[in-house]
Amino acid sequence: MKIFTRLSILFLFSFLLVSVSFKASSALASPVDVNGGVMNEYEYKELFFLTGYPIQFSGKAVVSEKESKNTLTRTYRFTLTSPSGDKLTRSMNYVANVNDHAGKGQTTAQFEAKSYSEKVTIGKDTYTLDNYQYSEGTVSDNLPASSFYSGNMVGRKIYKFKEAATKKEHLITVHLNGRNMGYKNFWGATETQLMDSEIITPKGSAFVTSKASDSKSRVLQYEPFDPSLSSFTGGHAVISSSDMVSEYTYDIPFGAGKGRMELQKKNTPKIERLIVPKFRDLDRHQAKDAIQKLYSLGIFDEKSQFFSPNTPMKRYQYTVGILKAVDLRVLEPPKKSKVPPKPIFSDLSTKDPDYMYIESAVEQGIITGVTPDSFEPDSPITRVQAVAILVRALGMEGRAPSPGFKTHYADDHKISSWAKDSVYVATELGLIQGNEFNRFNPQQQLTRAQAALITSRFLDFLENDLKQNYRDDIFFTK
Repeated sequence: MKIFTRLSILFLFSFLLVSVSFKASSALASPVDVNGGVMNEYEYKELFFLTGYPIQFSGKAVVSEKESKNTLTRTYRFTLTSPSGDKLTRSMNYVANVNDHAGKGQTTAQFEAKSYSEKVTIGKDTYTLDNYQYSEGTVSDNLPASSFYSGNMVGRKIYKFKEAATKKEHLITVHLNGRNMGYKNFWGATETQLMDSEIITPKGSAFVTSKASDSKSRVLQYEPFDPSLSSFTGGHAVISSSDMVSEYTYDIPFGAGKGRMELQKKNTPKIERLIVPKFRDLDRHQAKDAIQKLYSLGIFDEKSQFFSPNTPMKRYQYTVGILKAVDLRVLEPPKKSKVPPKPIFSDLSTKDPDYMYIESAVEQGIITGVTPDSFEPDSPITRVQAVAILVRALGMEGRAPSPGFKTHYADDHKISSWAKDSVYVATELGLIQGNEFNRFNPQQQLTRAQAALITSRFLDFLENDLKQNYRDDIFFTK
């Protein structure tokens, strides 16, 4: 049973906190307007179909975005040419009312086209955009580990077509109907846009469908160090990369007929080297790679050369580690006052440098105390507690079936009712699995090595699984 359904979703960034302006190549993942185009830091490409044949245009495209007082403005400018010297210029301005639904963790926005211009010159013929109606609605669910957003768009473009040979002017109407789907987290962002276009001309109607996807990802990669006379043998690097792909399928009875074309652009990757772990008790341990990776990222902040992989993982360290792994936005610490701040649990100290992670996690519903007044930070964390933290950080516990269901584990009856949703979802997502006897062992204590393995798998889900679901599963499923 798959946990995801195919959603109709559209571009909306989760946190619209400050006014920003940027080129599209440096923006968060988002297809470039509604034309199915792709770009990198050097060039933009798209296909143009109004002639009845696909013509590739390329050149400069710049996107700016600005937010002020719950109003979001997007501006697109294109200056493009074809290989044969045809020209395309386009300028679009969209404005949205953004509504932050306090207490629900969601944001909605409604876009409209406020200004537009477009002119395409093919030989001596011209296509000039005379009218453009556009509407777009979006919703974003802003969760601690990742934000997910959804929306739809409809539009109508009317062009004046001047044919040089006959000196006649005709109207061409393009009806747009689209939907997008996207997510954004610390480790990556992907948005895929599906756009259906019906082109109505004096010669007949044509149909074009474009799939465009933009992905940005941060991936950990091990880099070996070859010289043997060294204090370390290798270390990890974070590779930040982005690419855009698109696919056009078209049916133009009066012109090119049926066909399919693809475009792709990649940005130059960026590399960031991380600190090198030097643990002495991990040789040949199955969790060695996961432990070293998490230490390099600062998720595990050990001061000793011994990691002690087989000792229990403490609740406090595991919780803080997961929240650092997803780059959780912590609450601002209270301003200094004469009265010392009171911790949210009596067995925690506000002076601990990581204390605000715990308070922020409670505020966002990721964790609860063992009792209303105690967190038991030094107690070993159990498998069921660890899994609940992961799924709550994703905000997906609600994707479990209606209450009363059973998991497939042989010891399902031992899984507490408060955690059954999380165990079910984590299993469906591939974050966890049972042992060789199909038992989950919910109350079993996690060792430090096991905690590293499950955390590493969680990061892999954020880095790779979401991208697979939001891009490849859509592009390559016929």
